[in-house]
Amino acid sequence: MFEKKLELKKFVLELELRYFPAMIRVCKQLCWGNVTNKGAEMSGIGDKFQQETKYEPGRMPRHRLVWNSKPTLYKKYPEAQKIELPSFEPAHAPSLDHTLKQRRSIRDFQARPASKDQLSYLLWASTGIQRIEAGYEYRTAPSAGALYPIETYVIVNNVRNLDVGVYHYSIQGHLLEQLKQSNFRHDIAMAALGQEMCGAAAVVFAWSAVFERCKWKYGQRAYRYIYLDAGHIAENLALAAVSLNLGSCEVGALYDDHVNAILGIDGTDESVLCMAVVGVPA
Repeated sequence: MFEKKLELKKFVLELELRYFPAMIRVCKQLCWGNVTNKGAEMSGIGDKFQQETKYEPGRMPRHRLVWNSKPTLYKKYPEAQKIELPSFEPAHAPSLDHTLKQRRSIRDFQARPASKDQLSYLLWASTGIQRIEAGYEYRTAPSAGALYPIETYVIVNNVRNLDVGVYHYSIQGHLLEQLKQSNFRHDIAMAALGQEMCGAAAVVFAWSAVFERCKWKYGQRAYRYIYLDAGHIAENLALAAVSLNLGSCEVGALYDDHVNAILGIDGTDESVLCMAVVGVPA
């Protein structure tokens, strides 16, 4: 046990220095003896948020929309290498009833790779563009006000014809933008509180929120909708995985700023919300 604690400490320091020096302040707030953060300071935050963001008659927020400051709906990495994704649909798509009955959390995976076709379908099914109406691009998952604050990143561990590394899903072009080319199995597993399935799965999906996209319209209540949006996308992914005979498991236990560092996002304007692993079930 002692050796494991030392290994965890060493990993955290390496991760901080490699990706995000500002995370040193995060390390100081963690108690590595029992792997917990300063939970006492979180006491009541959720309860207070729930109460103070309620809508009530006569107690609605006064919020005026400034249309020329509306945030863009798409994040782009213009300097990143672009990887086109193939068009793909399951050959024998099961019924929704069958898919719902088969969905379960899978944590053990074979070492077999996923295909680029499967990854393409999972990305589209979870949050891709479904239709265009009146010039507006609607996606497969609902979003409050159609503001789409969620960004999708994938940590590729084992996908045929795709380098290991970190990618951003460019929804508008249905393609991947390569952000980092390296093996992140160990890093992402340790950032998920040591959950080994994150290193064993073929792909790890990480969802972040660009908060201002939703706050622009809904103010502080936006956070309610942002978490709902992420849940819709995660369930789409889980059901799509079943349709491809793949397994998936949602991940909510993670060190936020450690995952942010791997993704290369600041943790303030944009921060990770949750993740999911996908692979061939053992």
